[in-house]
Amino acid sequence: MLTQKHIQELSYKTIGCAIEVHKNLGPGLLESVYELCFIEELTNAGLSVKSQIFVPINYKGKDLGNILKLDMLVNDLIIVENKAVEQMIPLYEAQLLSYLKLTGKPKGLLINFNCKTITSQLISLVTDVFEQLPEE
Repeated sequence: MLTQKHIQELSYKTIGCAIEVHKNLGPGLLESVYELCFIEELTNAGLSVKSQIFVPINYKGKDLGNILKLDMLVNDLIIVENKAVEQMIPLYEAQLLSYLKLTGKPKGLLINFNCKTITSQLISLVTDVFEQLPEE
């Protein structure tokens, strides 16, 4: 059974993988480099990860096609939006929130690799889907 605890454990594992990538590479590289190494780290940790996947847009009950592209989807539950930017802006968080709403996924992580520490540039969001799950 899917629980909040399970999703949180996946989230911690995912963040740990991001920290490992950042520890090895440091800041200043392209987002695509971090993503490639992050995928490797997640896979080695036993997680299922899909990258650069297109998802359908349903607008008022009409399928408008697969035009939305997510950076990463971990275990089909957590959307990860990667950044390698000098400064995080509110638009990035709004973007992730929209992705979560459109896909119905319970949790999202916004991670900026261009920083001193990952945890200082990490935004974690949960949706109503998450809130409706049992805690354990």
